Amino acid sequence: MDTLLKLDEKKPMNLKALIAGGAIGAVLLAAGIYFLTLQPSMEDQRTAVLEGSYTEGSAEFDRITKDIIISRDVDNTIVSPNAFGGISMFISGTIRNKGTETINGLEINVAVVDQFNEVVKDKRVLVIPTQQPALGPDSTIPVTLTIDGMKRTDDRSNIRWKVTAIRTAQAGS
Repeated sequence: MDTLLKLDEKKPMNLKALIAGGAIGAVLLAAGIYFLTLQPSMEDQRTAVLEGSYTEGSAEFDRITKDIIISRDVDNTIVSPNAFGGISMFISGTIRNKGTETINGLEINVAVVDQFNEVVKDKRVLVIPTQQPALGPDSTIPVTLTIDGMKRTDDRSNIRWKVTAIRTAQAGS
């Protein structure tokens, strides 16, 4: 009978251990947030990667981009409705460097355009070095990206790819 009565008794909580565990968890959380704030923003990282790159209007940009071929993979481009009534597009393509220089920084702009060639929605993507460290001569890299936020009524007639910044191994040195 004594055993049955002892089962109903509640054991005292170890309040000190509970407080110590909560304090350790709070310190670890604060340390994690502190270290995350030390990381540079994505825009700062992009600027650092593209430092010394060629952009539109320079002779070097025109010379190098003539050797960049971007082709869209129509079979793997998917248009999908999302839960909020909008449209998301999953766009696939391939970038080929037919030139003789190694590319170690490449930014492209992908735009969904209507039948009058007006931009419906676009996205700027840093392809190299985020997906691959470099793109050597006569090599290719697959590119896949998502463009969200289009309406069902938007005219999505075509996809336009454009190189916006490029850096070669010689330029980055």
